[in-house]
Amino acid sequence: MTQPLRQLLLVSLAVACMTPAPRALAAPTPSPCASDAQSRQLDFWVGDWAIGGKGAGATASSHVSLTLDQCAVVEQWDGGRGHRGENIFAYSTDDKNWHGMFVDNEGRVHTFPEGKASPDGVTFTGPGVGADGAPVLNRVRITRVGPNRVDQWWEKSSDHGSTWTTAFRGEYSRKNP
Repeated sequence: MTQPLRQLLLVSLAVACMTPAPRALAAPTPSPCASDAQSRQLDFWVGDWAIGGKGAGATASSHVSLTLDQCAVVEQWDGGRGHRGENIFAYSTDDKNWHGMFVDNEGRVHTFPEGKASPDGVTFTGPGVGADGAPVLNRVRITRVGPNRVDQWWEKSSDHGSTWTTAFRGEYSRKNP
């Protein structure tokens, strides 16, 4: 091997040893949400569910999963008779608050800019409009009843939260406990 070729190989080897490993070979950066206790407060809800009314058999279904590196909880539901929707929930480390948004295939969108967690679940509140066009306050509570049971209550108030009327109550039963 000639001297110039040997020097070129040594320089190439030195450069290769000093170059950082490609990103694909580097250890993945863990998601900040994966280890954040606040972001994990709805994990009990992840799974496949049959949904029925109080004391009634299941007429709807739900699939709840984590997405965006475990920073968001997404519920995809089928209420039967062609009515479907998706709900997304996330804990914001910026304002230390849960947020939610509900969208269905009938053009309804509900936002919940405030959500507070308790040991049993999370309660979301947000503004809405009633059937008569008057403003209402919406409140959705997602509550762990047991390892294979979750209740969801959707309530509305036309008096700024003094009294509440139940708009929906779903009893979620885990499909594959």
